[in-house]
Amino acid sequence: MASSKILHVFAYDISDNKARGRVARRLEDRATRVQGSVFEARMTPRAAELLAEQLRIYLEAGDSLRIYPIVNRSLTRCIVHGRGLQPSATDFWIV
Repeated sequence: MASSKILHVFAYDISDNKARGRVARRLEDRATRVQGSVFEARMTPRAAELLAEQLRIYLEAGDSLRIYPIVNRSLTRCIVHGRGLQPSATDFWIV
């Protein structure tokens, strides 16, 4: 049985400008930027692991990449202030 897609939050702190740009471009292909170094993507846990492995090669000592899985039942407790849309349990956005 295939894993269902859930929201994953990717956050990074990378000191090298070139490496940070590469990570950002990779994430922009698969996720939505919600802040400078924070992205959200709806994907399976395995897809998130694979993406993290692809991004890990750009990290140096002192850098960090964090991936937080947010299960659908937790989305109802998500609080958003300011710009941006509230995450939802759907696989699509109507704009």
